[in-house]
Amino acid sequence: MAINSRETIIDYALRNLGHPVIQINVDYKQCEDRLDEALEYFAERHFDGVERAYFKYQLTQTDITNGYIETANIGPTNGVGGDGPTGNDILSVVKIFQFGNLTTVDMFDIRYQLALTDYFGINRGLAGSPSMGLASYDSAKRYIKLIQDFFQPEKRVEFSKVTNRIHILGRKADLIVGQYVVIEAFVLLDPQKYTEIYNDRLLKKYLTALIKRQWGANMAKYDGVQLPGGITLKGAAIYQEAQAEIQALEAELLTSYELPVDFMVG
Repeated sequence: MAINSRETIIDYALRNLGHPVIQINVDYKQCEDRLDEALEYFAERHFDGVERAYFKYQLTQTDITNGYIETANIGPTNGVGGDGPTGNDILSVVKIFQFGNLTTVDMFDIRYQLALTDYFGINRGLAGSPSMGLASYDSAKRYIKLIQDFFQPEKRVEFSKVTNRIHILGRKADLIVGQYVVIEAFVLLDPQKYTEIYNDRLLKKYLTALIKRQWGANMAKYDGVQLPGGITLKGAAIYQEAQAEIQALEAELLTSYELPVDFMVG
Protein backbone atom coordinates (compact mmCIF):
# COMPACT_ATOMS: atom_id res chain seq x y z
CA MET A 1 0.00 0.00 0.00
CA ALA A 2 1.33 3.41 -0.99
CA ILE A 3 1.81 5.70 2.00
CA ASN A 4 0.83 9.09 0.58
CA SER A 5 -1.87 10.53 2.85
CA ARG A 6 -2.79 11.11 6.49
CA GLU A 7 -4.97 8.02 6.54
CA THR A 8 -2.38 5.66 5.05
CA ILE A 9 0.45 6.72 7.37
CA ILE A 10 -1.80 6.37 10.44
CA ASP A 11 -2.88 2.92 9.26
CA TYR A 12 0.79 2.02 8.74
CA ALA A 13 1.68 3.10 12.28
CA LEU A 14 -1.18 1.15 13.82
CA ARG A 15 -0.25 -1.98 11.84
CA ASN A 16 3.33 -1.51 12.99
CA LEU A 17 2.09 -1.62 16.59
CA GLY A 18 0.19 -4.86 15.99
CA HIS A 19 -3.25 -3.85 14.73
CA PRO A 20 -5.53 -5.68 13.97
CA VAL A 21 -4.00 -8.69 15.75
CA ILE A 22 -3.61 -6.60 18.92
CA GLN A 23 -6.13 -4.03 20.05
CA ILE A 24 -4.45 -0.61 20.11
CA ASN A 25 -6.34 1.45 22.67
CA VAL A 26 -5.93 4.81 20.96
CA ASP A 27 -8.76 6.89 19.49
CA TYR A 28 -8.38 7.88 15.83
CA LYS A 29 -8.57 11.58 16.77
CA GLN A 30 -5.61 11.01 19.08
CA CYS A 31 -3.72 9.46 16.15
CA GLU A 32 -4.44 12.54 14.04
CA ASP A 33 -3.18 14.80 16.85
CA ARG A 34 0.05 12.78 17.08
CA LEU A 35 0.45 13.03 13.30
CA ASP A 36 0.16 16.82 13.50
CA GLU A 37 2.88 16.82 16.16
CA ALA A 38 5.09 14.55 14.05
CA LEU A 39 4.69 16.78 10.98
CA GLU A 40 5.52 19.89 13.02
CA TYR A 41 8.68 18.34 14.40
CA PHE A 42 9.62 16.99 10.97
CA ALA A 43 9.31 20.48 9.46
CA GLU A 44 11.36 22.07 12.23
CA ARG A 45 14.18 19.52 12.35
CA HIS A 46 14.40 17.69 9.01
CA PHE A 47 15.95 19.34 5.96
CA ASP A 48 13.32 17.69 3.74
CA GLY A 49 10.51 19.37 5.68
CA VAL A 50 11.36 22.89 4.49
CA GLU A 51 12.84 24.61 1.47
CA ARG A 52 14.50 27.95 0.79
CA ALA A 53 12.23 30.39 -1.05
CA TYR A 54 12.46 33.94 -2.38
CA PHE A 55 9.44 36.23 -2.29
CA LYS A 56 9.04 39.43 -4.30
CA TYR A 57 6.96 41.96 -2.39
CA GLN A 58 5.89 45.49 -3.25
CA LEU A 59 5.87 47.87 -0.29
CA THR A 60 2.69 49.75 0.55
CA GLN A 61 2.10 52.88 2.61
CA THR A 62 0.59 50.69 5.33
CA ASP A 63 3.82 48.65 5.54
CA ILE A 64 5.92 51.81 5.87
CA THR A 65 3.61 53.33 8.48
CA ASN A 66 3.54 50.14 10.55
CA GLY A 67 7.23 49.38 10.11
CA TYR A 68 6.53 45.75 9.28
CA ILE A 69 5.16 43.48 6.56
CA GLU A 70 2.27 41.13 7.28
CA THR A 71 3.28 37.73 5.90
CA ALA A 72 -0.37 37.03 5.04
CA ASN A 73 -0.05 39.73 2.36
CA ILE A 74 2.88 38.03 0.62
CA GLY A 75 1.78 36.14 -2.47
CA PRO A 76 3.10 32.90 -4.01
CA THR A 77 6.74 32.68 -5.03
CA ASN A 78 5.75 31.90 -8.62
CA GLY A 79 3.46 34.89 -9.12
CA VAL A 80 -0.16 35.81 -8.59
CA GLY A 81 -2.41 32.78 -8.87
CA GLY A 82 0.54 30.37 -8.65
CA ASP A 83 0.58 27.26 -6.50
CA GLY A 84 3.95 27.95 -4.86
CA PRO A 85 4.45 28.67 -1.15
CA THR A 86 3.03 31.94 0.19
CA GLY A 87 3.80 34.15 3.15
CA ASN A 88 1.58 31.94 5.30
CA ASP A 89 4.09 29.10 4.82
CA ILE A 90 7.09 31.08 6.09
CA LEU A 91 8.82 29.37 9.00
CA SER A 92 11.84 31.68 9.32
CA VAL A 93 13.16 34.75 7.53
CA VAL A 94 16.85 34.81 6.58
CA LYS A 95 17.23 38.30 5.13
CA ILE A 96 15.81 41.04 2.95
CA PHE A 97 18.06 41.74 0.01
CA GLN A 98 19.75 45.09 -0.26
CA PHE A 99 17.70 47.90 -1.72
CA GLY A 100 18.33 51.61 -2.13
CA ASN A 101 20.69 53.81 -4.13
CA LEU A 102 23.65 51.42 -4.20
CA THR A 103 21.55 48.69 -5.75
CA THR A 104 20.89 50.75 -8.89
CA VAL A 105 23.59 49.95 -11.42
CA ASP A 106 24.01 52.44 -14.28
CA MET A 107 27.00 53.76 -16.21
CA PHE A 108 27.93 56.08 -13.33
CA ASP A 109 27.97 53.27 -10.77
CA ILE A 110 31.46 52.36 -9.59
CA ARG A 111 30.80 48.69 -10.23
CA TYR A 112 29.86 49.46 -13.83
CA GLN A 113 33.06 51.44 -14.31
CA LEU A 114 35.07 48.66 -12.69
CA ALA A 115 33.62 46.12 -15.09
CA LEU A 116 34.15 48.48 -18.03
CA THR A 117 37.85 48.99 -17.31
CA ASP A 118 39.47 46.47 -15.01
CA TYR A 119 37.44 43.49 -16.21
CA PHE A 120 38.86 43.70 -19.72
CA GLY A 121 42.35 44.14 -18.33
CA ILE A 122 42.28 41.15 -15.99
CA ASN A 123 44.54 39.03 -18.17
CA ARG A 124 46.33 41.78 -20.14
CA GLY A 125 46.81 44.65 -17.75
CA LEU A 126 45.87 48.25 -18.50
CA ALA A 127 48.01 51.24 -19.55
CA GLY A 128 51.13 49.14 -19.45
CA SER A 129 50.60 48.02 -15.85
CA PRO A 130 51.28 44.36 -15.13
CA SER A 131 48.24 42.13 -14.77
CA MET A 132 47.50 40.45 -11.45
CA GLY A 133 44.72 38.35 -12.96
CA LEU A 134 41.58 37.80 -10.96
CA ALA A 135 43.33 38.65 -7.69
CA SER A 136 43.27 42.42 -8.30
CA TYR A 137 39.67 42.32 -9.54
CA ASP A 138 38.57 40.28 -6.52
CA SER A 139 40.32 42.56 -4.04
CA ALA A 140 38.74 45.64 -5.66
CA LYS A 141 35.27 44.10 -5.46
CA ARG A 142 35.79 43.19 -1.82
CA TYR A 143 36.85 46.75 -1.05
CA ILE A 144 33.75 48.15 -2.76
CA LYS A 145 31.60 45.74 -0.76
CA LEU A 146 33.29 46.93 2.44
CA ILE A 147 32.45 50.54 1.58
CA GLN A 148 28.87 49.58 0.78
CA ASP A 149 28.47 47.67 4.06
CA PHE A 150 29.84 50.66 5.97
CA PHE A 151 27.68 53.37 4.43
CA GLN A 152 24.58 51.34 3.59
CA PRO A 153 24.56 48.00 5.43
CA GLU A 154 22.06 45.27 4.73
CA LYS A 155 18.66 45.91 6.30
CA ARG A 156 18.19 43.90 9.46
CA VAL A 157 14.91 42.08 9.98
CA GLU A 158 13.05 40.56 12.90
CA PHE A 159 10.45 37.84 12.45
CA SER A 160 8.37 35.64 14.70
CA LYS A 161 6.07 32.87 13.51
CA VAL A 162 3.71 33.86 16.32
CA THR A 163 3.16 37.43 15.12
CA ASN A 164 3.69 36.68 11.39
CA ARG A 165 5.23 40.12 10.93
CA ILE A 166 8.53 40.94 9.24
CA HIS A 167 9.96 44.02 10.94
CA ILE A 168 12.47 45.96 8.83
CA LEU A 169 14.95 47.71 11.10
CA GLY A 170 16.19 50.94 9.59
CA ARG A 171 15.16 54.40 8.50
CA LYS A 172 11.65 54.76 7.14
CA ALA A 173 13.08 57.19 4.61
CA ASP A 174 14.75 54.24 2.89
CA LEU A 175 11.34 52.62 2.32
CA ILE A 176 9.47 53.83 -0.74
CA VAL A 177 5.88 53.06 -1.64
CA GLY A 178 5.80 50.79 -4.67
CA GLN A 179 9.39 49.65 -4.19
CA TYR A 180 9.99 45.91 -4.46
CA VAL A 181 11.93 43.96 -1.87
CA VAL A 182 13.09 40.35 -2.10
CA ILE A 183 12.63 38.26 1.04
CA GLU A 184 14.73 35.14 1.57
CA ALA A 185 13.01 32.65 3.85
CA PHE A 186 12.52 29.01 4.73
CA VAL A 187 8.99 27.79 4.09
CA LEU A 188 7.06 24.74 5.22
CA LEU A 189 6.26 22.10 2.64
CA ASP A 190 2.58 21.24 2.48
CA PRO A 191 2.26 17.44 2.90
CA GLN A 192 -1.13 17.52 1.18
CA LYS A 193 0.62 18.80 -1.95
CA TYR A 194 3.94 16.98 -1.57
CA THR A 195 2.68 13.60 -0.40
CA GLU A 196 6.17 12.03 -0.52
CA ILE A 197 6.62 13.45 3.00
CA TYR A 198 4.27 10.80 4.40
CA ASN A 199 6.54 8.03 3.14
CA ASP A 200 9.66 9.36 4.86
CA ARG A 201 11.34 6.65 6.91
CA LEU A 202 11.89 8.72 10.04
CA LEU A 203 8.45 10.33 9.95
CA LYS A 204 6.80 6.88 9.88
CA LYS A 205 8.92 5.65 12.78
CA TYR A 206 8.39 8.87 14.75
CA LEU A 207 4.60 8.76 14.32
CA THR A 208 4.56 5.10 15.35
CA ALA A 209 6.47 5.94 18.53
CA LEU A 210 4.15 8.89 19.33
CA ILE A 211 1.05 6.73 18.94
CA LYS A 212 2.70 4.03 21.04
CA ARG A 213 3.35 6.55 23.80
CA GLN A 214 -0.29 7.67 23.60
CA TRP A 215 -1.33 4.04 23.86
CA GLY A 216 0.82 3.63 26.97
CA ALA A 217 -0.59 6.83 28.51
CA ASN A 218 -4.15 5.62 27.91
CA MET A 219 -3.47 2.20 29.41
CA ALA A 220 -1.46 3.50 32.37
CA LYS A 221 -4.70 4.28 34.18
CA TYR A 222 -5.37 0.57 34.36
CA ASP A 223 -1.79 -0.46 35.07
CA GLY A 224 -1.61 -3.71 36.99
CA VAL A 225 -5.22 -4.68 36.35
CA GLN A 226 -5.48 -8.40 35.66
CA LEU A 227 -7.79 -9.53 32.86
CA PRO A 228 -9.43 -12.94 32.50
CA GLY A 229 -6.86 -15.47 31.41
CA GLY A 230 -4.12 -14.07 33.62
CA ILE A 231 -3.18 -11.14 31.35
CA THR A 232 -1.91 -8.09 33.27
CA LEU A 233 -2.09 -4.62 31.76
CA LYS A 234 1.26 -2.79 31.66
CA GLY A 235 0.56 0.64 30.24
CA ALA A 236 3.49 2.27 32.06
CA ALA A 237 5.95 -0.15 30.45
CA ILE A 238 4.59 0.64 26.98
CA TYR A 239 4.85 4.36 27.72
CA GLN A 240 8.47 4.15 28.90
CA GLU A 241 9.47 1.99 25.93
CA ALA A 242 7.89 4.47 23.52
CA GLN A 243 9.54 7.41 25.28
CA ALA A 244 12.96 5.82 24.80
CA GLU A 245 12.23 5.28 21.09
CA ILE A 246 11.13 8.92 20.69
CA GLN A 247 14.27 10.24 22.33
CA ALA A 248 16.45 8.08 20.07
CA LEU A 249 14.63 9.25 16.93
CA GLU A 250 14.82 12.91 17.96
CA ALA A 251 18.55 12.55 18.59
CA GLU A 252 18.98 11.03 15.11
CA LEU A 253 17.04 13.91 13.56
CA LEU A 254 19.10 16.53 15.37
CA THR A 255 22.47 15.00 14.54
CA SER A 256 21.90 13.70 11.01
CA TYR A 257 19.00 15.52 9.37
CA GLU A 258 18.77 19.03 10.83
CA LEU A 259 20.07 21.88 8.69
CA PRO A 260 23.38 23.30 10.01
CA VAL A 261 23.20 26.51 12.02
CA ASP A 262 24.33 29.55 10.04
CA PHE A 263 27.30 31.47 11.43
CA MET A 264 26.48 34.89 12.79
CA VAL A 265 29.00 37.59 11.95
CA GLY A 266 28.95 40.92 13.69
